[in-house]
Parts: sequence; structure tokens; C-alpha cells
Amino acid sequence: MSDTDPTTPGPDNEYPRVSVLLVEPDPESARIIEEQLQSHGAHKVERVEDTAQALKRVVDHGGRLDVVLIGLPLSHESDLRALDRIRGALPEALILPLGESATDADQADTTPGTEARLARRRAEAAWLPEALRFVAQRKAAERTLQRAEEALYEEKERARVTLSSIGDAILVTDAKGCVTYLNPVAEALTGWRHQEAEGRRLSEVFNLIDSTSRAPALNPLWRAIAENQVINLEANRILRHRDGSECGIEDSAAPIQDRHGAVSGGVIVFREISQSRAVTQRMAYLARHDALTELASRTLLAERLTQNLRLAQRHGRRLGLLFIDLDGFKGINDEHGHQAGDWLLQRVAARLRTCVRDSDTVCRHGGDEFIVLLAEIEQVADAERVAEKIRGTLSLPQEMGDHTLHVTASIGIAVWPDHADTEEALVQSADRAVYRAKAASGNQYALPP
Repeated sequence: MSDTDPTTPGPDNEYPRVSVLLVEPDPESARIIEEQLQSHGAHKVERVEDTAQALKRVVDHGGRLDVVLIGLPLSHESDLRALDRIRGALPEALILPLGESATDADQADTTPGTEARLARRRAEAAWLPEALRFVAQRKAAERTLQRAEEALYEEKERARVTLSSIGDAILVTDAKGCVTYLNPVAEALTGWRHQEAEGRRLSEVFNLIDSTSRAPALNPLWRAIAENQVINLEANRILRHRDGSECGIEDSAAPIQDRHGAVSGGVIVFREISQSRAVTQRMAYLARHDALTELASRTLLAERLTQNLRLAQRHGRRLGLLFIDLDGFKGINDEHGHQAGDWLLQRVAARLRTCVRDSDTVCRHGGDEFIVLLAEIEQVADAERVAEKIRGTLSLPQEMGDHTLHVTASIGIAVWPDHADTEEALVQSADRAVYRAKAASGNQYALPP
């Protein structure tokens, strides 16, 4: 008998070898059967002499047996009990009697070593390989099925982990629109746990409304299934949570096809846009405003300067620009730290807003420099009055915890068209004017030379 792995294909066919336990008391009869089986597929054959030994082999050694061949009469109650226990221990094995009986009529023919018995074994040995061939086929099919089931499980587990870990919400339905799967993000946005939603109608779990009319909105998955193509959701759709709360969403729906191309279900991939929209709006805001003070940035100032210059030209008015540079700010930063300096800049920004109209623009130009754009003033004196108001407001002490901070401002004033005829020249004129104010010991305003 061979000791090689019984699961490897035999040399004469593509099927795996079959493990056989032969219960046969006659050595000559066993030899006939073993030779015939091994010559037609190299099956692995183990031999015991009676049912007691067969049961001991099964109980003590375990292992898989595909076929148990019973080559002796089951003449005693103990044989039948042993056979029942073997059948219980090997529920998937084929237990095959070899035609022996215990009747008195053929008792002589069942005697071990008799010519009649050996002739019967030769006849049986002729058809046994064909029977074991079908067992081998079944074994190969079972092994293929097991591998397919394992591969399918691994694929499903891989898909489950993937869908559970991505940031978008995933909802899957069958072809009738009943929910079959929700990933954790979809559970959070809909308020339905996967186990609760499974089998429910899509409209119950994924409740869409029109943000304008507040009427129920058509789910894009129905179109995706009907038209067998990807469908994007309209922008004004709101998802109603199970608890009644609402959030704007964006998504797409796509059909799921079976291997024949027929639609077997659908999937919706969606995300909440309220947060992403807020982030986008915040980024757009910061592109045109200073992050620390929330004042206009240089970009926004340039836009406002262009707009207000056109309005001033159209209406025959003047345009004022104040360039403000804080006096002594570096000393406060050095003494109290940058955190105190940032706090002071925020307080300065707040006071500057109180000194101007809503139509004017306050800009943080950089560091401790600010610019105030005065829209449509009548005369230079109007700009000077605002500059004096700012100077007086900023010179008031600032209380920061146990510390009192003092800061003043040097202010340069430039007015279009009195001091400049272009936007760039207006800023340069105000910049030159602020240097005049600083040169005069600060805490005052000045006009261009």
C-alpha cells in the first residue's frame, strides 16, 4: 500500500484517490480486492479482519475514510452495533457490503479460503473500481465546491471590510428595491442599522425630499435599475434621518448586474454635503479674509478698491484710503509673547470696525498694518475725521487679564483723485504718508508730502 497523500490525483485519472477501509478476514480475498483497486486508480486501502477492529480503527485513529467495504457476514448483533457506530462516525462515507450473507444455504461458500468465495471476490473486484470512480468524482466535486465556497467567503469578507472602511455611505438593494446592505456610514446618515433595514423597502430607509418644494423626491436608484445605467442625484435633495432630522446629500446610483448582464439589484453611494459645503465655504472665505482677525485680505481689498473707484468716478465723489501702522507693537510682542500680540491684533480689528461705515472696508495688510478703504467721501476732511476717530479709539488702554496694554497708531491718508489717479498710486501715497506720521513721533495722522 502507498503512503502518499490520498488527496492527490491518481496516475490513471484526474480524480483524487479514495481512502478505503476493507473489512475482510480472508487474506487471499483481501489481496484480490486490493490489487484490483490499486491497479485502477492507486486507491489507498487499509485492511482489518472484523467489525470490532474496524470500529477501533475509526475511533482511535480518526481521519477521513471515503469507503468502508464489508467483506464478511454480519451474523452477530455485535457486528450490526459496530456498523451503526461506524456509520455514525463516518456520516459521509459509503458503506458497501460485498454480498456476503449469513444464511445456512450458502454458509459453505462464505468460508474463508474456499474457491467459491475467491471466485466471488474476483467478480466483485471487477466492478469495484468503477464504483470507487464515482466516489472519487464526488470527492473531487466536493473539494471544488469547498474551494469555491472558501473563495466566495473571502471575497465577501474583503468586500465587507472595504465597504465598512470607506468614508462614503453605501446602500445596496435587490432588484425589487428591498435593502440588503448598509455600511456604517449609511447607518449613521439614515438612522437605520443594517439588521433593522434588511428586507425593508428603499423608500422607508432612504427617504428623500426636494429641498425647494419639500415634496417626496424620486429615488435615483429606480432610474438606475430601470435604465441599467449610473444615475446622479439632483443637487437639491435632502435625506431625512429616521429621527426626523435632515441633511443635504450628494450621490450616485448604479445597477448591479448578474453574470448574464441582467439587473439583480442596485447600489447608492452618497455623502453628506452640509459639512463639505461648510468646509468649502470656509476655505473660500479665508481666501478673501484674514484668518486671525476676520478682516478683509489683500485680495478682497483689491476687489473692493476697484469697485469703489468706479463708483466714485460714476457719482463724482472721492475715495479715501487710510494706511494704519501700530506704534510699539513689537515691544508688546516681545514682552508678553505672540499669543498676547495676536489677541491685541484682534482687539484692534474690532475697534477699527466701530470707526467706519458698513460700506467701508477694513483690511489687515500684514503684521501690525491695516488699511481702511472709505467709499464715496465728499472731501479730504472726511478722511481726516475718520483717521482722528481711529487714532483716539486705538489709543485707549486694552485690558488683558492682569495686564493693561497700550498701543497707538500712525495713520497715512491718501484721497483719490487729490493724491493719486490710480489704485496702485493711491496705496503708495498712503504708504508714504504713514512714514511721515511715524517720523513725527507717531500717534497721529499725515497726508502725502
